Amino acid sequence: MTKGSFTYLCSPFEKIMQPSVKIFSGTNSHYLAESIATCFGKTLGKISIQKFSDGEFQPVFQESIRGDYVFLVQSTNAPSDNLMELLMMIDAARRASAGYITAVIPYFGLARQDRKDKPRVSIASKLVANLLTTAGADRVMTMDLHAPQIQGFFDIPVDHLDSSAIFIPYIENLKMENLIFAAPDVGSTNRVREVAKYFEMDMVICDKQRKRANEIAAMTVIGDVSGRHVVLIDDICDTAGTLSKSASILKERGALSVRAFCTHPVLSGKAYENIQNSELEELVVCDTIPLKGSCDKIKVVPTADLFAIAIRNTFENKSISSLFIHSQKK
Repeated sequence: MTKGSFTYLCSPFEKIMQPSVKIFSGTNSHYLAESIATCFGKTLGKISIQKFSDGEFQPVFQESIRGDYVFLVQSTNAPSDNLMELLMMIDAARRASAGYITAVIPYFGLARQDRKDKPRVSIASKLVANLLTTAGADRVMTMDLHAPQIQGFFDIPVDHLDSSAIFIPYIENLKMENLIFAAPDVGSTNRVREVAKYFEMDMVICDKQRKRANEIAAMTVIGDVSGRHVVLIDDICDTAGTLSKSASILKERGALSVRAFCTHPVLSGKAYENIQNSELEELVVCDTIPLKGSCDKIKVVPTADLFAIAIRNTFENKSISSLFIHSQKK
């Protein structure tokens, strides 16, 4: 602004002082972070993950983030380097005087270790919550925690997004009659009940007993699926043993078709082989974790729009409850 022969710098200075949103990505979730930034209307922030010959790495922000709202996108699936990289990004952002740091964790790894179910084990999800807070995160944004009560492990706000906002439109577009929803295990009952309630349909439960982790000893179906199109819903697909076994038993019980919706495609071990050889019509997953292989039955749906809206609402101090299933209307 110019007055007479004097030039005032107040207007540019005010612009500099206005905090802005900056979205950065770790190595593991770069594909998703780019989509989130595009949906938000921003270009992805510049950050370099420098690698040393011994495997050590160092995140370096290549632009100023002083006073800004910084959103760091990184899923923390195995290997543990993904979690460590996120922690170091948070620490670097705090030391660079970021105004507000949100860890955007599409898939919150180690969430299955959320309780002491046998002697002398770690409650790893609580440990991760402590690490994120200690590193300097002001907020965590994630999707479909294995157990919703993990939010209580944090002493900072947690935005827990629901993949039902993505899966429900997909199911509606199938335009299938005589649907019934199924929980592949007792732990998924509440999640499936909410979706079944939305569609005003019945649900059944596949009750499983395990020999050990990732190995099922027996499974029974509680409910009648004869002559129905079954939709299985779960948060994680690991080896796909549970889904494959569930689909087989449901078809034996008279189901016309079986398809599954799982938020996080961990897909380890023989998962791709199990899915390809299963009775499943399709497995619909989110892009919270990059796929390590390919399978004709696996279909990936994007989550970028949902995260971008949540980020915008967080920045503008608006509610994100409209993104949850209970706020949707048929």
